[in-house]
Amino acid sequence: MARGDLTDEEWPLIEPYLPLGERGPIPNLRQQFNAVMWRFRTGSPWRDLPAEYGPWSTVYDRFRSWATAGVDGVPTTTPPGWPWTTS
Repeated sequence: MARGDLTDEEWPLIEPYLPLGERGPIPNLRQQFNAVMWRFRTGSPWRDLPAEYGPWSTVYDRFRSWATAGVDGVPTTTPPGWPWTTS
């Protein structure tokens, strides 16, 4: 796991907000989510994505499908147990 990747405790809080693929569950969904977050955290071009996240074009295509589906990465409500709540 790279620095900044979701922990095992954080992943179940994010996964329900991500859509399924057209043919069911998406292999490496967590890896692809971490890759998209890496890209926006660093501001790096898609083509500079580290190899550990898989092909940049696959990650970019997944990001585009999430954007088309309206997934913006910010839940409208705070899930129970969310680790970054301030209250």
